[in-house]
Amino acid sequence: MMNDEKQFDLETYMARGVENVVKSIVATSLFHPKERKFIARFAKASKEATARRKRFSDAGTHIPPFLIASITSRCNLHCAGCYARSFSTCEDGEPVAQLDAAEWSRLFHEASALGISFILLAGGEPMVRPEVIREAAGVPDILFPVFTNGTMLRAENLDLFDRNRNLFPVLSIEGDAEQTDARRGHGIYRILTEAMENMKKQHIAFGASITVTKNNLATVTGGEWIEDLSRRGCKVFIFVEYVPTSGETAHLAPDDDARRALAERIDMLRGQKSDTLFLSFPGDEQKSNGCLAAGRGFFHINSHGGAEPCPFSPYSDMSVRGVSLLEALKSPLFSSLRESGLLVEDHAG
Repeated sequence: MMNDEKQFDLETYMARGVENVVKSIVATSLFHPKERKFIARFAKASKEATARRKRFSDAGTHIPPFLIASITSRCNLHCAGCYARSFSTCEDGEPVAQLDAAEWSRLFHEASALGISFILLAGGEPMVRPEVIREAAGVPDILFPVFTNGTMLRAENLDLFDRNRNLFPVLSIEGDAEQTDARRGHGIYRILTEAMENMKKQHIAFGASITVTKNNLATVTGGEWIEDLSRRGCKVFIFVEYVPTSGETAHLAPDDDARRALAERIDMLRGQKSDTLFLSFPGDEQKSNGCLAAGRGFFHINSHGGAEPCPFSPYSDMSVRGVSLLEALKSPLFSSLRESGLLVEDHAG
C-alpha cells in the first residue's frame, strides 16, 4: 500500500454497500415484500452486530466482521488451475470426518453472538450440502454469500434462496462464454446464464466471483460485460487475483501493471454504480492496512473444522470441533501472525 493513498475501510464499504444493494433491489421489486422485510431486519442486525463487536473490542478482544466457511471439500467440476485441487483440499468423493450440519449450526450461532455479520459459504461446491445451507438460513441476522459454480441451482435450491433472503448466491464466472468454458468446462457458461434468468424471474439477486488473469482482465472489467451481468440481476462483483498453482500458469497471474489497471477500473465502477458492490482481493486488503487474514478481518474454517488464516493459507493449529470460535480466534498461530507485523507488510504470501 502506498503511504500517500487514502486508506480504504473495507468493513464500512461492505456494510454500506450491502444496504445500498438491498435498497436498489427493493426499489425494483415494489410488489415483493420479502426484500423490504429483509432490508429492515438486516439494517437492525448490522447495527447490533457492530455494537457486539465493539463491546468485545472494549474488553480487549477484536472480533472480525467476516468468516469464511468451506462447508465441504467435494466438488463436481474440475476447473483448470484450481488452487484447492492442487493442494488436495478439494476432491470428488465423499469427504471423511467433515463437520456435520449440527456442528456448522453451532458455529453459525456462535458467530452471531460474537457480532460476525457475514459468513461466506464456500467449498468445494457448497450446494452439495443443502442441509448445511438450511442451517445457515436459520440464522437470519447473518448474511451468507454462497459461492457456487452454479451447476446445482435447480428449482428446489432456488426456492431455498427465495424463502431465505439472508442467503445470497455468488456465481463463479470467468468472463464470456469462451473464457468461462475454457476454465470451468464446456457448457458451463450456458448453465450459468440459464440460472441467472431463472433467478431474475424469482427476483433473486446474485453476485459474481471472477478469477482475474492477464487474459480476461479487459473483458471482466469492461463496461459491456459489467452491464450485461447487471441487467441479468448481478449486484455484487468480486474480483479475485489468480493464484498460480504451478510454474506453467505463473504467466497468467496479474503483474503490477495489471493490478493497477484493475484497481483503477474498480474505483471508477464504484463511482458510477452506487447500487452495486465491487470488491477486489487482495487489492482491497492492501488498501485496508494489510492482509485481513488470521482474524484481523476474517478467518477460515475448513470442512473438517480446522481454523486457518485464510483459504489460501491452509494451515491450522486448532480445530473448532474442540473449542469455541472465540477460542479459535486466540489460537497461537493467529496470535503470532497478528502480532508479528507480517500481515501489514508487503509479502508474497
